[in-house]
Amino acid sequence: MFQEDGSSSITSSPLQMLPMMSLSPGMTSPYPWLNELKPEERGLCLIHLLVTCANHVASGSLENANIALDQISHLASSEGDTMQRIASYFSEALADRILRTWPGVYKAFHSTRIPDLAEETLVRKMFFDFLLFTKVAFVISNQVIVEAMEGEKIVHVIDLNASEPAQWCALIRDLSARPEGPPHLRITGIHQQREVLENMAHVLTEEAEKLDLPFQFNPIVTKLENLDFDKLRVKTGEALAISSIMQLHTLLAPDSSINKSPLTPMNNGVNIHLQRVAHMNQSTLRELLEKDVLVNDYSPSNDSASSSNIESFLGALWGLSPKVMVVTEQDSDHNGKNLMERLSESLYFYAALFDCLESALPRVSVERLKMEKMLLGEEIKNIIACEGVERRERHEKLDKWRRRFELCGFTNVPLSYYGMLQANRLMQSCSNSGDGYRIREESGNVVICWQDRPLFSVSAWRIRR
Repeated sequence: MFQEDGSSSITSSPLQMLPMMSLSPGMTSPYPWLNELKPEERGLCLIHLLVTCANHVASGSLENANIALDQISHLASSEGDTMQRIASYFSEALADRILRTWPGVYKAFHSTRIPDLAEETLVRKMFFDFLLFTKVAFVISNQVIVEAMEGEKIVHVIDLNASEPAQWCALIRDLSARPEGPPHLRITGIHQQREVLENMAHVLTEEAEKLDLPFQFNPIVTKLENLDFDKLRVKTGEALAISSIMQLHTLLAPDSSINKSPLTPMNNGVNIHLQRVAHMNQSTLRELLEKDVLVNDYSPSNDSASSSNIESFLGALWGLSPKVMVVTEQDSDHNGKNLMERLSESLYFYAALFDCLESALPRVSVERLKMEKMLLGEEIKNIIACEGVERRERHEKLDKWRRRFELCGFTNVPLSYYGMLQANRLMQSCSNSGDGYRIREESGNVVICWQDRPLFSVSAWRIRR
């Protein structure tokens, strides 16, 4: 495996040994060669194993998938380096996909699990507190709303995921400082947890009273897909703004989705393309990502799931006649019908997010572990393991959202230079933690990046008459 001078040899790479590896129950360590890998070789090996495992899962070769998962378990660690942590959650997702092929076993295995919505909300709060992505989106969104509501006396904001009061506290401060005086502000918050909405109402009411701004809060306890639009109580004479922070993609599953077996055939072209990773010799994960070998040589399927759900929802929003609608979404193609396409795209996307967390928090941080396990890990599992209506993390690129909004009667509102300036100032104010963040303008919209990898998009829309 190694030459006499200690350097690695491509011709004797451990990756080439993988097909020859088999389980050896009698040995203390079934794969002793794994212990000889350097960190960069280990990362490359984990990518190879994930691709190999996914191929076996997609083709229904579960015995070989099991061998690959066993090999991954000797290298991956939820407390290790970036690639080890990513591999832990992708291997868990692939195992979950396999388990779903036996519905009875899967249901029994999860029968005693109790969803902890309060803990999930807390973890999302951590994501807001420790990373800048959501903060930047809030700053840009608020500036769009302030500009659209200039001169309006009654302002109504509908928040499609009212979980973080910080955005609206900032908006209250901005509106109270208007030269023409503050408007009457009403915020309608939508969330499935009553306690979250009660907390938001308390925080915002206190902020509004402190600044002497007339304020009302209208809570609606519901899932977004079950929203009764009559409860929004949009009134004649008020200027309406709609804010959606990473919510609309959950409505992309088609009504007619059939929960097919997760072991669906793969696209052979994508398979061949992914296998190229096994023969590369990059020394670090970052170098590997910079090469873009997984995603830039092919175009994901253009026929990602269309949905009457999202079309009817956007149509209903259009019917409310908002002055502006601001949308933040994950900027990546995770909505392909093919497992291998989703694996390819999501590996890059989550590698960048895990790398961002690596720069922000120590590896032993409890908060980091919770965010990776309960937020990012669950998203990965949903993208990789689920199909049909169960697959809710259907992230799409800004170009697809642009076409969808235009077809539903919306037209793009270019984001202002001042909003970009505020976002840049926020990133600069965060000292070293803001070093890897970038924002760039794309046809009047904003893409928020980690290093040069686009991760989130912010766009603004108004109805087209």
